[in-house]
Amino acid sequence: MTMRIGIDFGGTKIEAAALAADGSVLHRRRTPTPGSYDGALATLCELVAGVEGELGMRGTIGIGTPGSAARGTGLMRNANSAYLNGRPFQRDLEAALGRQVRLANDANCFALSEAIDGAAAGKASVFGLIIGTGCGGGFVLDHHVVGGAHGLTGELGHMPLPDPQPDELPAPPCWCGLRGCFESWVSGTGFRRSFEAATGRDLDAPAIVAAAEAGDAHGREALERYRDRLARGLAVVANLLDPDAIVLGGGMSNVEPIYEGLAQAVRARTFSGAWTGEVVRARWGDSSGVRGAALLWDVDEAVPAA
Repeated sequence: MTMRIGIDFGGTKIEAAALAADGSVLHRRRTPTPGSYDGALATLCELVAGVEGELGMRGTIGIGTPGSAARGTGLMRNANSAYLNGRPFQRDLEAALGRQVRLANDANCFALSEAIDGAAAGKASVFGLIIGTGCGGGFVLDHHVVGGAHGLTGELGHMPLPDPQPDELPAPPCWCGLRGCFESWVSGTGFRRSFEAATGRDLDAPAIVAAAEAGDAHGREALERYRDRLARGLAVVANLLDPDAIVLGGGMSNVEPIYEGLAQAVRARTFSGAWTGEVVRARWGDSSGVRGAALLWDVDEAVPAA
């Protein structure tokens, strides 16, 4: 029997899961994310040892990370666990584990999971967008992550919001140093900020949605604005990549009203209105990242039992 181990390196927790050849989960465990680089390496080694010890098998290892490794240098960048930035994380982890490790951005892992056996299974081209605390995207073509020349493919969150309206100007600053980033509008934090700016009421995203569902006019208007902004960004994806499906994950993806008319709104902004793809919610939810990390390895590459 073979297995693939996936690890999702999150800001508050690190989760590991071992998948069998058929994609079923053999074992899962998680631990708080440590606050140091050396601590992270030690924690990952302990997780792998724990999974393999529990199952009595040796597996391949794939890791979904915040940020990405720069081409050429292999140094990490743009990770919210800032101690990873500027460090040769993959090389150091391979040395610590004594084997090859495959690493990809967490949004790419999300997209891969949903493309292989998730909400977009059977589709040749899939764009995945995580809309949670932040906003990150990934693109998968024929079950392979498309990273791009500089690892930037899918970074929808840090393009400007398309076709900004008068009430969306001046563009708000983003943590990345740019202004008016898509993330500033469609992340959960962006949704909250926009609602407060329009109403003077400071409610978190679930409270805004609850207010809308209870008939609050400001809440309904906030959801309508959100859907329109999301459609503007996804139309850019449709025009540039023409995916068969766009899969949404993260906390905002669980807000049912945003799907009402969303695909049609995207289509209305595409060239000739020709895009007929789907916009769907992730099948695997929060588990997509760890599953996608494991799936960075094909079944026939998995390490046989020791």
